[in-house]
Amino acid sequence: MTGDRINIKIKPLGILDLLAFKNLVPGRKKRIQKAPATVIGSLQPVNALACKLHPAVQHLIVGEVREETGDVRTYRLLPHKEKGTEQLAYFRPGQYLSFTFEVEGATVTRPYSISSSPQEALAGYYEITVKRSDGGFISNYIWNNWTVGSEVEAGGPEGQFYYDNLRDRRHIVGIAGGSGITPFRSMAKSILEGDLDISLTLFYGSNRKDEIIFKDDLAALQAASGGRIKVVHVLAEEKVEGFEHGFITAGLLKKYVDLDSCSIFICGPQAMYEHLDSELAKLEMRRKFIRKEVFGEIKNVERLSGYPAEAAGKNFKMLVHMGKRTVEIDAAAGESLLVALERAGLCPPSVCRSGSCGVCRSLLIKGDVFIPADVDGRRQADKKFGYIHPCVTFPLGNLEIVVPRRKVR
Repeated sequence: MTGDRINIKIKPLGILDLLAFKNLVPGRKKRIQKAPATVIGSLQPVNALACKLHPAVQHLIVGEVREETGDVRTYRLLPHKEKGTEQLAYFRPGQYLSFTFEVEGATVTRPYSISSSPQEALAGYYEITVKRSDGGFISNYIWNNWTVGSEVEAGGPEGQFYYDNLRDRRHIVGIAGGSGITPFRSMAKSILEGDLDISLTLFYGSNRKDEIIFKDDLAALQAASGGRIKVVHVLAEEKVEGFEHGFITAGLLKKYVDLDSCSIFICGPQAMYEHLDSELAKLEMRRKFIRKEVFGEIKNVERLSGYPAEAAGKNFKMLVHMGKRTVEIDAAAGESLLVALERAGLCPPSVCRSGSCGVCRSLLIKGDVFIPADVDGRRQADKKFGYIHPCVTFPLGNLEIVVPRRKVR
């Protein structure tokens, strides 16, 4: 190295410094002993704010049910003040709520993106939008059981699918499929309400025109945005004037936007993600500018690359340690370990169900499992020491596992 020489003189510790250091712990103990035994009457401001933003549970009540399409409904949820939820937690547009359900003797969770805006939460309500699907365990339960007045339990807002000015470009390209439109409705509303200073070009894929969710809402938001919101509808099964036809491709994105000045946000079904993986690879964009929302339970895991064909269709046993309890349960090759645990009534903690949040993190003691690489959200240390996320882990043989207990709310 070249440059000026810098002389640094370090002052040696004096006797008073040494005495002060020696008395740190005894002094702390004296202050603790002198502290009053009474409970502090109120939380400190920072702690009180944390409790409002990150509640362990929110007790809600269904205030309104709206039909969006033949198989899609929007549920407006209000704070259930009689059960202690005075106001709703604020959130960032794009986040989700994890709901807890008691179904057929088992406790299960499901995440649903918030389709309303943060300003509407301050006004006293959330909205979630649920698409009913054939074989959909919880979507069918919601459709059959949630009516005006139904009591609902959810956690605080979660997820990383939101605009961050330190990470994302101010022009967001949204790619949505089916009910994956919900977080983008929240973002679009927030742009008009002044909470998001960004522009949004939204590519929305649907099968047919009559299946478009929020069609009128999106048109109104675009019209009122002064050019900050643009919606491009893409129909897979029919040709309609004014709509793109086919699938969302790299070429279609280039037709409408300058991809060198935007970030891409994606939310939709698993099949759309699999399609877009190959399309977005053609763009050669930096990974930091492409964000995917978690899509929930993995379906047809046997079709994924790397899955051993010899395990498909088989059933195994799983020895589960949960607290002081040890039990052996069934585990099917095509279902995640989390689903197996829930079917057995063990009710482990979970939030995202997509390998991202780590709430269900468990220790694999023995056995072989399959974890799809693109949803493996574990830290390197967890991989080294045998920790897994049961929500995206599938058995390849008999297993032994240590699972955390659900905290009593």
